[in-house]
Amino acid sequence: MSSVLARQAQLFRIHIRTFTSSSSQGSRLRQPGEPTGPNEPPTHISAPRSKSPLKVWPIVGIFALGTFLFKQIVDQRKGEGYQPKGPIQGHSPSGKGQLPAPRRSSPIWSSDEVTVLFVLGGPGAGKGTQCQKLVSDYGFKHLSAGDLLREEQDREGSEFGEMIKTYIKEGTIVPMEVTVQLLENAMRSSIESSNNMFLIDGFPRKLDQAHAFERSVCPSKFTIFFDCSEASMEKRLLQRGETSGRADDNPESIRKRFRTFVETSMPVVTEFESQGRVVKVNAEMSPDEVYKHVQEKLKERGIVPLQK
Repeated sequence: MSSVLARQAQLFRIHIRTFTSSSSQGSRLRQPGEPTGPNEPPTHISAPRSKSPLKVWPIVGIFALGTFLFKQIVDQRKGEGYQPKGPIQGHSPSGKGQLPAPRRSSPIWSSDEVTVLFVLGGPGAGKGTQCQKLVSDYGFKHLSAGDLLREEQDREGSEFGEMIKTYIKEGTIVPMEVTVQLLENAMRSSIESSNNMFLIDGFPRKLDQAHAFERSVCPSKFTIFFDCSEASMEKRLLQRGETSGRADDNPESIRKRFRTFVETSMPVVTEFESQGRVVKVNAEMSPDEVYKHVQEKLKERGIVPLQK
């Protein structure tokens, strides 16, 4: 495509030079005071006339050429769809592969082939604790978007380690393409091991993440939403920060994470709830009481524990 555009630009410049040359040879402008004919006296010298419009044509031609080339490039990109300038280097569970941005029109797996439950709740709502219990009793594979990002952040040679570290520290959301691809890689590895039931914890954080995942990876069955007050969540996070060593378990980062959750993640809960795809659980209670409530909700949806 670039060679075609270059050839078109060269031909256009040749036409402009030919037109300018022939115009300057065929119609020389009369200078001020010059006779208009062989038998006529010189005219009175008046104020200089404006320059010939012919001299403007090369500028017009260059502008037109630039517009034409820009339109060609835009049309080409529209046809191809967005692609990043380079592959997103990342880590798949198998230790190989890269992280290109997903741009599919249909999901890899259907909801009949793979069971996906999203697990949402504010920071410190107890998502991880409940997911551990569900993995043990129901056989789910637990995928934490936050853990996958932290693993990628700490992976030696990761192109996006510093970027992820900055986003996490600021309590803001890592670019969708990175998170979705990390989840897809982890799911592929688990499905190869014959486990096709997933709890995806802390994801989706935004509506565009939800739409991208369900469009390109797999539709979710429903979302478990752990509803908890900010006061309770902050208390839990500060206690955890004493031993976790996590950079984001400090008062400033915690409050930023609360704001981010309310502004960006609650719209996900609201949309799924309007579709009848949210199980809301009161997370103010003790972990055991919360888990009992979760089990009751899952039973209502036809999901029962493994027979042991």
